[in-house]
Amino acid sequence: MNRDQFCVTLRDMKQLILIPALSVLLAGCAGFDIPQILPMPSAPDAGTTTSAPVAPPPPVGAVTVEQFDTTSAEDREDAVVSTPLSQGALGQTIATLGDPAAPGFWLETPLVSSETEGRVTAANTGRTVKVTLRPISGPNGAGSRISLSALRLLDLPLAGLHELEVYGL
Repeated sequence: MNRDQFCVTLRDMKQLILIPALSVLLAGCAGFDIPQILPMPSAPDAGTTTSAPVAPPPPVGAVTVEQFDTTSAEDREDAVVSTPLSQGALGQTIATLGDPAAPGFWLETPLVSSETEGRVTAANTGRTVKVTLRPISGPNGAGSRISLSALRLLDLPLAGLHELEVYGL
């Protein structure tokens, strides 16, 4: 047996051993409870109250902005009602459209360390909207993501970068 024949034989043996070994390994995974291994984040406690309106998720076949924005007229009215800003300005951020399928009025930003209620004001339009401020990792100067519903009430285009002033309530 020459060297080339020996290399081919070793490669064939690897395949003969590797394929059944992977099959056995994957078959063994069938008994695992994947949600138990990788748990989903839990829902907020029932006792936790939020002042930002909660909207239902968009329908499965949603394709238009109106279909993705599931907030009601009352939700939108509540989000723009003026309330005093007790914590003051948390800082400025540049925001883009976040997940359009995530309902409600929210801003994911590194300006907060825990979920809290707040307001955002658009530099271009001067409009203000009440939102849930959600923490994300990154320095305070890092960008933020804002909900579709909030962008619409701020009268900002869905595409682009938007300068926002962020306030705590």
